[in-house]
Amino acid sequence: MGGEKENIDLSDLNISLPPAAAALSAEDRVDLVNALKDKMQSLAGLHADALESLSPNVRTRVEFLRGIQSQHDEIEAKFFEERAALEAKYQKLYEPLYAKRYDIVNGVVEVDGVVKEPTTENAAEGGDSDAKGIPDFWLTALKTNEVLTEEIQERDEPVLKYLKDIKWSRIDDPKGFKLEFFFDTNPFFKNSVLTKTYHMVDEDDPILEKAIGTEIEWYPGKNVTQKILKKKPKKGSKNTKPITKTEECESFFNFFSPPQVPEDDEDIDEDAADELQGQMEHDYDIGSTIRDKIIPHAVSWFTGEAVQAEDFDDMEDGDEDDDDEDDDEEDDEDEDEDEDEDEDEEELSKPTKKVAGKPKGPAKGGAQGNAEQPADCKQQ
Repeated sequence: MGGEKENIDLSDLNISLPPAAAALSAEDRVDLVNALKDKMQSLAGLHADALESLSPNVRTRVEFLRGIQSQHDEIEAKFFEERAALEAKYQKLYEPLYAKRYDIVNGVVEVDGVVKEPTTENAAEGGDSDAKGIPDFWLTALKTNEVLTEEIQERDEPVLKYLKDIKWSRIDDPKGFKLEFFFDTNPFFKNSVLTKTYHMVDEDDPILEKAIGTEIEWYPGKNVTQKILKKKPKKGSKNTKPITKTEECESFFNFFSPPQVPEDDEDIDEDAADELQGQMEHDYDIGSTIRDKIIPHAVSWFTGEAVQAEDFDDMEDGDEDDDDEDDDEEDDEDEDEDEDEDEDEEELSKPTKKVAGKPKGPAKGGAQGNAEQPADCKQQ
Protein backbone atom coordinates (compact mmCIF):
# COMPACT_ATOMS: atom_id res chain seq x y z
CA MET A 1 0.00 0.00 0.00
CA GLY A 2 3.01 2.26 0.57
CA GLY A 3 2.28 5.63 2.17
CA GLU A 4 -0.65 6.44 -0.14
CA LYS A 5 -4.09 7.09 1.29
CA GLU A 6 -6.88 4.74 0.32
CA ASN A 7 -9.49 6.15 -2.08
CA ILE A 8 -13.10 5.18 -1.35
CA ASP A 9 -15.76 5.10 -4.03
CA LEU A 10 -18.45 7.55 -2.89
CA SER A 11 -20.42 7.68 -6.13
CA ASP A 12 -23.39 5.77 -4.71
CA LEU A 13 -23.62 7.73 -1.47
CA ASN A 14 -26.70 9.69 -2.61
CA ILE A 15 -28.54 6.46 -3.30
CA SER A 16 -27.99 5.23 0.27
CA LEU A 17 -29.77 8.19 1.89
CA PRO A 18 -32.88 7.22 3.90
CA PRO A 19 -36.44 8.01 2.82
CA ALA A 20 -36.65 10.72 5.50
CA ALA A 21 -34.12 12.72 3.47
CA ALA A 22 -36.86 13.43 0.96
CA ALA A 23 -38.22 16.01 3.39
CA LEU A 24 -34.94 17.93 3.23
CA SER A 25 -34.25 20.69 0.76
CA ALA A 26 -31.83 20.01 -2.08
CA GLU A 27 -29.23 22.17 -0.32
CA ASP A 28 -29.60 20.21 2.92
CA ARG A 29 -29.26 16.92 1.03
CA VAL A 30 -26.03 18.14 -0.55
CA ASP A 31 -24.71 19.21 2.87
CA LEU A 32 -25.56 15.80 4.32
CA VAL A 33 -23.81 13.95 1.49
CA ASN A 34 -20.74 16.18 1.72
CA ALA A 35 -20.55 15.65 5.48
CA LEU A 36 -20.62 11.88 4.95
CA LYS A 37 -17.96 12.11 2.26
CA ASP A 38 -15.69 14.21 4.45
CA LYS A 39 -16.07 11.83 7.37
CA MET A 40 -15.37 8.75 5.25
CA GLN A 41 -12.38 10.33 3.52
CA SER A 42 -10.94 11.39 6.87
CA LEU A 43 -11.29 7.80 8.05
CA ALA A 44 -9.54 6.58 4.90
CA GLY A 45 -6.51 8.78 5.44
CA LEU A 46 -6.27 8.57 9.23
CA HIS A 47 -3.31 6.93 10.96
CA ALA A 48 -1.58 5.97 7.69
CA ASP A 49 1.78 5.92 9.48
CA ALA A 50 0.42 3.59 12.18
CA LEU A 51 -0.80 1.17 9.52
CA GLU A 52 2.63 1.08 7.90
CA SER A 53 4.11 -0.32 11.12
CA LEU A 54 1.79 -3.35 11.03
CA SER A 55 2.54 -6.66 9.37
CA PRO A 56 0.80 -7.19 6.00
CA ASN A 57 -1.73 -9.69 7.41
CA VAL A 58 -2.67 -7.54 10.40
CA ARG A 59 -2.90 -4.48 8.14
CA THR A 60 -5.31 -6.35 5.84
CA ARG A 61 -7.52 -7.20 8.80
CA VAL A 62 -7.48 -3.60 10.03
CA GLU A 63 -8.39 -2.34 6.57
CA PHE A 64 -11.35 -4.71 6.54
CA LEU A 65 -12.44 -3.36 9.94
CA ARG A 66 -12.19 0.17 8.58
CA GLY A 67 -14.62 -0.80 5.86
CA ILE A 68 -17.03 -2.06 8.51
CA GLN A 69 -16.57 1.19 10.41
CA SER A 70 -17.45 3.19 7.29
CA GLN A 71 -20.67 1.22 6.93
CA HIS A 72 -21.42 1.87 10.60
CA ASP A 73 -20.90 5.61 10.13
CA GLU A 74 -23.27 5.69 7.17
CA ILE A 75 -25.94 3.99 9.26
CA GLU A 76 -25.24 6.34 12.17
CA ALA A 77 -25.70 9.37 9.90
CA LYS A 78 -29.09 7.99 8.83
CA PHE A 79 -29.97 7.43 12.49
CA PHE A 80 -29.24 11.06 13.39
CA GLU A 81 -31.28 12.28 10.43
CA GLU A 82 -34.27 10.05 11.14
CA ARG A 83 -34.11 10.83 14.84
CA ALA A 84 -34.35 14.55 14.09
CA ALA A 85 -37.33 13.90 11.81
CA LEU A 86 -38.98 11.74 14.48
CA GLU A 87 -38.47 14.39 17.16
CA ALA A 88 -39.98 17.01 14.87
CA LYS A 89 -42.97 14.74 14.21
CA TYR A 90 -43.70 14.18 17.89
CA GLN A 91 -43.08 17.79 18.77
CA LYS A 92 -46.07 18.65 16.56
CA LEU A 93 -48.15 16.02 18.39
CA TYR A 94 -47.26 17.61 21.74
CA GLU A 95 -48.28 21.12 20.67
CA PRO A 96 -52.07 20.68 21.07
CA LEU A 97 -51.50 19.31 24.59
CA TYR A 98 -49.30 22.27 25.47
CA ALA A 99 -52.00 24.60 24.11
CA LYS A 100 -54.61 22.99 26.39
CA ARG A 101 -52.23 23.32 29.33
CA TYR A 102 -51.75 27.02 28.53
CA ASP A 103 -55.51 27.64 28.46
CA ILE A 104 -56.08 25.92 31.80
CA VAL A 105 -53.08 27.44 33.58
CA ASN A 106 -54.03 30.95 32.47
CA GLY A 107 -57.78 30.63 33.07
CA VAL A 108 -58.76 30.83 29.40
CA VAL A 109 -60.93 27.72 29.73
CA GLU A 110 -62.36 25.86 32.70
CA VAL A 111 -62.24 22.12 33.35
CA ASP A 112 -65.25 19.98 34.16
CA GLY A 113 -66.07 19.58 37.84
CA VAL A 114 -64.92 23.02 38.98
CA VAL A 115 -67.59 24.74 41.11
CA LYS A 116 -67.66 28.23 42.53
CA GLU A 117 -67.08 28.16 46.26
CA PRO A 118 -68.34 30.74 48.77
CA THR A 119 -66.01 33.71 48.71
CA THR A 120 -66.38 34.52 52.41
CA GLU A 121 -65.15 31.15 53.65
CA ASN A 122 -62.48 31.06 51.01
CA ALA A 123 -61.17 34.48 51.95
CA ALA A 124 -61.19 33.57 55.66
CA GLU A 125 -59.14 30.46 54.98
CA GLY A 126 -56.73 32.29 52.69
CA GLY A 127 -57.61 30.07 49.75
CA ASP A 128 -57.59 30.89 46.05
CA SER A 129 -60.63 29.02 44.73
CA ASP A 130 -61.87 32.15 42.95
CA ALA A 131 -58.55 32.73 41.23
CA LYS A 132 -58.47 32.06 37.51
CA GLY A 133 -56.36 29.21 36.24
CA ILE A 134 -53.46 27.97 38.38
CA PRO A 135 -51.63 30.84 40.12
CA ASP A 136 -47.81 30.74 40.19
CA PHE A 137 -47.81 27.58 38.06
CA TRP A 138 -44.52 28.17 36.23
CA LEU A 139 -42.80 29.84 39.18
CA THR A 140 -43.55 26.81 41.36
CA ALA A 141 -42.50 24.34 38.66
CA LEU A 142 -39.18 26.13 38.11
CA LYS A 143 -38.42 26.47 41.82
CA THR A 144 -39.06 22.78 42.45
CA ASN A 145 -36.18 21.75 40.16
CA GLU A 146 -32.86 21.60 42.03
CA VAL A 147 -30.88 23.17 39.17
CA LEU A 148 -33.25 26.10 38.65
CA THR A 149 -34.07 26.84 42.29
CA GLU A 150 -30.43 27.90 42.76
CA GLU A 151 -30.93 30.54 40.06
CA ILE A 152 -34.21 32.03 41.32
CA GLN A 153 -33.68 34.73 43.92
CA GLU A 154 -36.37 36.13 46.19
CA ARG A 155 -36.49 39.34 44.14
CA ASP A 156 -37.20 37.28 40.99
CA GLU A 157 -40.37 35.68 42.30
CA PRO A 158 -42.75 38.66 41.89
CA VAL A 159 -41.60 38.90 38.25
CA LEU A 160 -41.95 35.19 37.52
CA LYS A 161 -45.53 35.26 38.81
CA TYR A 162 -46.37 36.91 35.47
CA LEU A 163 -44.89 34.01 33.45
CA LYS A 164 -47.69 32.51 31.35
CA ASP A 165 -45.91 29.85 29.31
CA ILE A 166 -42.55 28.43 28.21
CA LYS A 167 -41.98 26.89 24.78
CA TRP A 168 -39.02 25.51 22.90
CA SER A 169 -38.36 24.90 19.22
CA ARG A 170 -35.56 23.47 17.12
CA ILE A 171 -33.66 25.78 14.77
CA ASP A 172 -31.80 24.55 11.68
CA ASP A 173 -29.68 27.46 10.49
CA PRO A 174 -27.55 27.41 12.51
CA LYS A 175 -28.34 24.17 14.35
CA GLY A 176 -29.63 24.53 17.89
CA PHE A 177 -32.79 25.36 19.80
CA LYS A 178 -34.73 28.35 21.10
CA LEU A 179 -36.57 28.86 24.39
CA GLU A 180 -39.45 31.35 24.61
CA PHE A 181 -40.80 32.74 27.89
CA PHE A 182 -44.24 34.39 27.53
CA PHE A 183 -45.13 37.03 30.12
CA ASP A 184 -48.38 38.77 30.94
CA THR A 185 -48.38 42.56 31.05
CA ASN A 186 -46.40 43.43 34.17
CA PRO A 187 -44.88 46.42 36.00
CA PHE A 188 -41.29 45.18 35.61
CA PHE A 189 -40.46 45.19 31.88
CA LYS A 190 -42.03 45.97 28.51
CA ASN A 191 -41.23 42.67 26.75
CA SER A 192 -44.06 40.21 26.29
CA VAL A 193 -41.65 37.43 25.23
CA LEU A 194 -38.09 36.75 26.38
CA THR A 195 -36.05 34.35 24.24
CA LYS A 196 -32.85 32.38 24.70
CA THR A 197 -31.24 30.79 21.63
CA TYR A 198 -28.48 28.17 21.67
CA HIS A 199 -26.29 27.73 18.59
CA MET A 200 -24.64 24.32 18.46
CA VAL A 201 -21.46 23.31 16.63
CA ASP A 202 -22.51 19.67 16.91
CA GLU A 203 -26.08 19.09 18.02
CA ASP A 204 -25.58 15.36 18.54
CA ASP A 205 -22.67 15.64 20.99
CA PRO A 206 -23.75 18.42 21.85
CA ILE A 207 -21.14 21.16 21.46
CA LEU A 208 -22.27 24.70 22.26
CA GLU A 209 -20.97 27.50 20.04
CA LYS A 210 -22.74 30.43 21.69
CA ALA A 211 -25.97 31.52 23.35
CA ILE A 212 -28.01 34.66 22.63
CA GLY A 213 -30.57 36.19 24.96
CA THR A 214 -33.22 38.90 24.71
CA GLU A 215 -32.33 42.37 25.92
CA ILE A 216 -34.87 43.03 28.66
CA GLU A 217 -36.51 46.47 28.58
CA TRP A 218 -36.81 47.10 32.30
CA TYR A 219 -38.96 49.90 33.62
CA PRO A 220 -37.07 52.49 35.70
CA GLY A 221 -36.15 51.14 39.10
CA LYS A 222 -37.55 47.66 38.35
CA ASN A 223 -34.43 45.86 37.11
CA VAL A 224 -33.99 42.91 39.49
CA THR A 225 -30.52 42.14 38.08
CA GLN A 226 -29.12 45.41 39.43
CA LYS A 227 -28.91 47.28 42.70
CA ILE A 228 -28.59 51.07 42.63
CA LEU A 229 -26.60 52.47 45.51
CA LYS A 230 -26.69 56.16 46.41
CA LYS A 231 -24.00 57.94 48.38
CA LYS A 232 -24.07 61.46 49.72
CA PRO A 233 -21.27 63.70 48.44
CA LYS A 234 -18.46 64.55 50.84
CA LYS A 235 -18.73 67.71 52.87
CA GLY A 236 -17.29 70.66 51.06
CA SER A 237 -17.60 68.98 47.67
CA LYS A 238 -18.69 71.18 44.77
CA ASN A 239 -20.99 68.42 43.56
CA THR A 240 -24.09 68.47 45.74
CA LYS A 241 -25.97 65.69 43.89
CA PRO A 242 -25.95 62.15 45.37
CA ILE A 243 -23.47 59.77 43.78
CA THR A 244 -25.16 56.72 42.29
CA LYS A 245 -23.49 53.39 41.67
CA THR A 246 -25.01 50.38 39.90
CA GLU A 247 -24.12 46.95 41.22
CA GLU A 248 -24.86 43.68 39.44
CA CYS A 249 -26.90 41.15 41.43
CA GLU A 250 -27.56 37.46 41.06
CA SER A 251 -30.88 36.85 39.38
CA PHE A 252 -32.67 34.27 37.25
CA PHE A 253 -33.00 36.98 34.59
CA ASN A 254 -29.22 37.01 34.11
CA PHE A 255 -30.02 33.87 32.10
CA PHE A 256 -30.94 36.22 29.24
CA SER A 257 -27.47 37.79 29.31
CA PRO A 258 -25.31 34.71 28.65
CA PRO A 259 -21.49 34.68 28.73
CA GLN A 260 -19.95 35.98 25.52
CA VAL A 261 -17.16 34.21 23.65
CA PRO A 262 -14.38 36.54 22.38
CA GLU A 263 -13.93 36.49 18.60
CA ASP A 264 -10.15 36.31 19.02
CA ASP A 265 -8.88 33.43 21.20
CA GLU A 266 -5.69 35.41 21.90
CA ASP A 267 -7.71 37.91 23.90
CA ILE A 268 -8.29 35.43 26.72
CA ASP A 269 -5.80 33.59 28.95
CA GLU A 270 -6.07 29.97 30.08
CA ASP A 271 -7.66 30.69 33.47
CA ALA A 272 -10.24 33.01 31.94
CA ALA A 273 -10.94 30.42 29.24
CA ASP A 274 -11.57 27.74 31.88
CA GLU A 275 -13.89 30.08 33.77
CA LEU A 276 -15.76 30.94 30.56
CA GLN A 277 -16.07 27.24 29.72
CA GLY A 278 -17.60 26.57 33.13
CA GLN A 279 -20.04 29.47 32.75
CA MET A 280 -21.14 28.24 29.31
CA GLU A 281 -21.62 24.68 30.56
CA HIS A 282 -23.71 25.94 33.47
CA ASP A 283 -25.75 28.17 31.16
CA TYR A 284 -26.42 25.24 28.81
CA ASP A 285 -27.36 23.05 31.78
CA ILE A 286 -30.07 25.56 32.74
CA GLY A 287 -31.39 25.79 29.18
CA SER A 288 -31.44 22.04 28.58
CA THR A 289 -33.11 21.46 31.97
CA ILE A 290 -35.93 23.82 31.01
CA ARG A 291 -36.23 22.21 27.56
CA ASP A 292 -36.00 18.54 28.56
CA LYS A 293 -37.56 18.51 32.03
CA ILE A 294 -39.67 21.55 32.85
CA ILE A 295 -41.57 22.09 29.58
CA PRO A 296 -42.66 18.47 28.95
CA HIS A 297 -43.38 17.65 32.62
CA ALA A 298 -44.38 21.01 34.11
CA VAL A 299 -47.34 19.74 36.15
CA SER A 300 -45.17 17.02 37.72
CA TRP A 301 -42.70 19.69 38.85
CA PHE A 302 -45.58 21.86 40.11
CA THR A 303 -46.90 19.02 42.28
CA GLY A 304 -43.43 17.78 43.30
CA GLU A 305 -43.91 14.33 41.75
CA ALA A 306 -40.96 14.89 39.44
CA VAL A 307 -38.68 15.46 42.44
CA GLN A 308 -39.82 12.20 44.03
CA ALA A 309 -39.15 10.36 40.77
CA GLU A 310 -35.63 11.80 40.54
CA ASP A 311 -34.98 11.04 44.21
CA PHE A 312 -36.05 7.44 43.58
CA ASP A 313 -33.65 7.19 40.64
CA ASP A 314 -30.87 8.64 42.81
CA MET A 315 -31.66 6.09 45.54
CA GLU A 316 -31.37 3.24 43.04
CA ASP A 317 -28.03 4.58 41.83
CA GLY A 318 -26.92 4.95 45.44
CA ASP A 319 -27.92 1.37 46.25
CA GLU A 320 -25.75 0.12 43.40
CA ASP A 321 -22.83 2.17 44.68
CA ASP A 322 -23.41 0.87 48.22
CA ASP A 323 -23.41 -2.72 46.95
CA ASP A 324 -20.09 -2.09 45.22
CA GLU A 325 -18.69 -0.54 48.40
CA ASP A 326 -19.90 -3.49 50.49
CA ASP A 327 -18.21 -5.91 48.10
CA ASP A 328 -15.02 -3.88 48.29
CA GLU A 329 -15.19 -3.86 52.11
CA GLU A 330 -15.67 -7.64 52.19
CA ASP A 331 -12.68 -8.09 49.88
CA ASP A 332 -10.62 -5.78 52.11
CA GLU A 333 -11.63 -7.74 55.22
CA ASP A 334 -10.61 -11.03 53.56
CA GLU A 335 -7.27 -9.51 52.59
CA ASP A 336 -6.76 -8.20 56.15
CA GLU A 337 -7.46 -11.65 57.61
CA ASP A 338 -4.96 -13.23 55.24
CA GLU A 339 -2.37 -10.61 56.16
CA ASP A 340 -3.00 -11.19 59.88
CA GLU A 341 -2.44 -14.93 59.46
CA ASP A 342 0.80 -14.30 57.59
CA GLU A 343 2.00 -11.94 60.28
CA ASP A 344 1.26 -14.48 63.03
CA GLU A 345 3.54 -16.95 61.30
CA GLU A 346 6.42 -14.49 61.26
CA GLU A 347 8.95 -14.23 64.10
CA LEU A 348 7.62 -12.37 67.13
CA SER A 349 10.85 -10.39 67.42
CA LYS A 350 10.32 -8.81 64.00
CA PRO A 351 9.29 -5.16 64.47
CA THR A 352 5.99 -3.97 62.96
CA LYS A 353 5.79 -0.93 60.74
CA LYS A 354 3.06 1.69 60.73
CA VAL A 355 2.48 4.21 57.99
CA ALA A 356 0.81 7.47 58.88
CA GLY A 357 -1.57 8.57 56.10
CA LYS A 358 -2.20 12.20 55.27
CA PRO A 359 -5.82 13.35 55.45
CA LYS A 360 -7.35 14.10 52.09
CA GLY A 361 -8.23 17.68 51.33
CA PRO A 362 -11.60 18.83 50.04
CA ALA A 363 -12.43 18.10 46.42
CA LYS A 364 -11.90 20.95 44.03
CA GLY A 365 -14.62 22.35 41.81
CA GLY A 366 -18.34 22.56 42.37
CA ALA A 367 -21.52 23.82 40.76
CA GLN A 368 -21.42 27.14 39.01
CA GLY A 369 -23.52 30.04 40.16
CA ASN A 370 -23.92 29.00 43.81
CA ALA A 371 -21.75 31.76 45.29
CA GLU A 372 -23.34 33.83 48.03
CA GLN A 373 -24.73 37.18 46.95
CA PRO A 374 -22.95 40.39 47.88
CA ALA A 375 -24.48 41.87 51.01
CA ASP A 376 -25.91 44.87 49.16
CA CYS A 377 -27.65 42.61 46.63
CA LYS A 378 -29.64 40.56 49.12
CA GLN A 379 -33.36 41.11 49.15
CA GLN A 380 -34.33 43.73 51.68
